[in-house]
Amino acid sequence: MPKIVNHEERRDEVVAAARRVILRDGIEAATTRAIAKEAGYSNGVLTHYFADKDDILVSALEASHRRIAERLREKLAGLTGLAALREVLLDNVPLDEERVRETGLEVGFWGRSLTSPGLLEVQRREAAELRYVVVSLLRSAAAAGEIRADEDLGDAAERLLALVDGLSVHRLLYPDRVPGDRLERLILRELDLLAA
Repeated sequence: MPKIVNHEERRDEVVAAARRVILRDGIEAATTRAIAKEAGYSNGVLTHYFADKDDILVSALEASHRRIAERLREKLAGLTGLAALREVLLDNVPLDEERVRETGLEVGFWGRSLTSPGLLEVQRREAAELRYVVVSLLRSAAAAGEIRADEDLGDAAERLLALVDGLSVHRLLYPDRVPGDRLERLILRELDLLAA
């Protein structure tokens, strides 16, 4: 009797293996051979489930974003306005080991995205979704009178997102200069500047 294979499970195993390789060795080391070896499969198995290496990498990036979104949904339950925005911003910076790994994975994809249309599309789509959340929460905060009425919400969103990205990279590169408490303080200070 032939062995029954759960294709979705096997695909998930390959994506998880790709994530482990990227986190441990960097995105450059995430070759199909290395991913297959990490997953315990042959290269042929990978070609059965994925069109190419970028398809695997896109799947790994999307899986990481889904985990983050799921965690955020739990944190935001019952929150609105500035309280919710605070959680979104702080969840998107490397303040603990899990988020250090997520940030490292994300930053690793940035350079490759510039030469891979598939990865760039995912990055832009996911960034647009995060920006939409930030702008929506700013609108909610403005409607509740929590932020200054003269604030351009689009500009505020760009500043906040740039701050998150910049501080995240600085935290990874210069952890002694940007410890977690300082990173958090800088983000909260920017929110204080928006407050009414």
